[in-house]
Amino acid sequence: MTLALILQYLDLLGTVVFAITGLLAARRKQLDLFGAIVIAMVTAIGGGTVRDLIIDVPVFWTQNDIYIYVVVIAALLLFFLARFKRLPVKLLLFLDALGLAVFTVIGTQKAMALGFSDPIAIMTGIMTGVVGGVIRDVLVGEVPLVFRKEIYATASFVGASLLLVLIEAGVTVDWAVMTSILVVLTMRVWAIVFNVELPVFISYKGPDTQSSDQDVHKS
Repeated sequence: MTLALILQYLDLLGTVVFAITGLLAARRKQLDLFGAIVIAMVTAIGGGTVRDLIIDVPVFWTQNDIYIYVVVIAALLLFFLARFKRLPVKLLLFLDALGLAVFTVIGTQKAMALGFSDPIAIMTGIMTGVVGGVIRDVLVGEVPLVFRKEIYATASFVGASLLLVLIEAGVTVDWAVMTSILVVLTMRVWAIVFNVELPVFISYKGPDTQSSDQDVHKS
């Protein structure tokens, strides 16, 4: 089995997992079946759609409609299954990490193949991995995951950058792809298992600032 075929299967697996995370968000907001399918769809294919529109190529799912079928079938099955069985959230997090890794590498490779510069290729990889989740969270009225303390987009950035560095260093594409996927997956799983988070932006408050705040509250 070639690496291209393995990536295709992993891409479909990542699509299913991202669709499931969209369904979980829809369940939290108690959306109906149509709303749940819409959220699942934008989560699973939103990143790749934005990527293709920006780099001005045909949107991937218009060229291969299997992605639409996969999302709809997964959404329908899970919508009804979730009524009778608790979903293994921890397992989904790990599969989501694998999806993030694969989507990042595929997005980066696509921009590289079209001759875009390194920064554009990195941004394309990150968009493919995280934009679907951003759209999902915005639609359900939550702060997007990538804007919180989670090591998510950071792992995507590292993986996309590493892929470029390895290929430019003369490493074969197969080894560069596998290494980059493994690094993104490892970073994300490490963050999940050990609850590692990025520091939060906090403004400095000196004594004068605190006194001013107290005066404002008193007035």
